[in-house]
Amino acid sequence: MTKTLDDLFYETLRDMFYAERKILRTLPKLAKAVNSDALREAFLHHRDETEGQVERIQRVFEIIDRPARGKTCDAIDGILEEGSEVMEDFKGNPALDAGLLAGAQAVEHYEISRYGTLIAWANQMRLAEAPDLLKETLEQEIKTDELLTKLAKKAINAAALSK
Repeated sequence: MTKTLDDLFYETLRDMFYAERKILRTLPKLAKAVNSDALREAFLHHRDETEGQVERIQRVFEIIDRPARGKTCDAIDGILEEGSEVMEDFKGNPALDAGLLAGAQAVEHYEISRYGTLIAWANQMRLAEAPDLLKETLEQEIKTDELLTKLAKKAINAAALSK
């Protein structure tokens, strides 16, 4: 059976559907674990955005007339597992927030990469509405990454130095 860009697009979309739903479940745990109110607020805000991202992916599944089913994303599972290790290893320590923020940025960078690819493929495939839906999500991921960088530079990394 010959596999095409349509198949690759669908499989990658499934990967991101799984990833976004897993991230949606993880963000409240991160928010609860951190010490910084600003970081907690950023995690909770992104949780709200992620709900919309999941809905947009579901709309893209409708556009391509394929079932909205996730496929295990080993990359996201690995990044989130590292975050769990940081929560366990650094609980009660000043570096906890810096470690969780860094893990959240790894998630954002993965998502930015994947959404950029999906947009390029959706354009190539001439999928109505799909590029715009995916671009809206990409823009949110970029803004979240920028906010996390700002928080890290402004206070989180410096607080991690405390003894």
